[in-house]
Amino acid sequence: MPDAMAVGLSPDVIGVFALSCLGLAVGSFLNVCIHRIPKHVSIVSPGSRCPHCGYALRWFDNIPLVSYAVLRGRCRGCGAGISIRYPVVELITLVIFLTHYAVFGWSALLVVRLLFACALIVLFAIDLEHHLLPNVITLPGIGAGLLFSTVVPPGIEAALIGTLVGGGVLWLIGEAYYRYAGQEGMGGGDVKMLAMIGASLGWKLVLVALVFSSVAGSVIGMLVILSGRGGMKQALPYGTFLALGGLVASLVGDRIVSWYAGLYGM
Repeated sequence: MPDAMAVGLSPDVIGVFALSCLGLAVGSFLNVCIHRIPKHVSIVSPGSRCPHCGYALRWFDNIPLVSYAVLRGRCRGCGAGISIRYPVVELITLVIFLTHYAVFGWSALLVVRLLFACALIVLFAIDLEHHLLPNVITLPGIGAGLLFSTVVPPGIEAALIGTLVGGGVLWLIGEAYYRYAGQEGMGGGDVKMLAMIGASLGWKLVLVALVFSSVAGSVIGMLVILSGRGGMKQALPYGTFLALGGLVASLVGDRIVSWYAGLYGM
């Protein structure tokens, strides 16, 4: 039987294909986390099943993207509709895996940043649906970010400062708003999430994430108001913008910092 090289497949092509399959499989697992974590249910057992009829999914019902298309978005057991979120998360995870490979190549940093990106995907989806940023993700995320930063960029010193800057800035903003308006303006989950981003990316990139999320949140909020669909409270929760900001900072934050520093000859 001819090997991969004999039929013209380079090791890199095989690696990218394997990474793509891994991205889809991980995306399927992230869907489990998104569905179960807010309900405080184990993400390990029982196996995947229909929330409407309890039908236990078999392996061929659980193939990323393919099973959803074959079943036309409906449960094999009862015919109930399956949320479009499932294939969307799988596809987004695949794209994020390939994008990270394009930026970081085959490196230890690729693995670390992919783990970080997976946490952001779960936080984004849960906050979007439940307006919740679970401690079970953010707090271990802070610890993991600091631990990984001892062996890969940004380094432990930058990670420690990033944790303090990330959590501290949002806490101060929330505290100032509370004293001014008499009501909570920044949830504790947002503070811990930005601290997690700082621990994973360092103080420079956490500022990139903060600026991007703030600008994006303000723009979307103004569009919601101008559309007549409500006020700022009807806009997307801030954790979704922090997730996007963290992803942007992880992938292109260093380039943004270098460009900004170049403007002032720094």
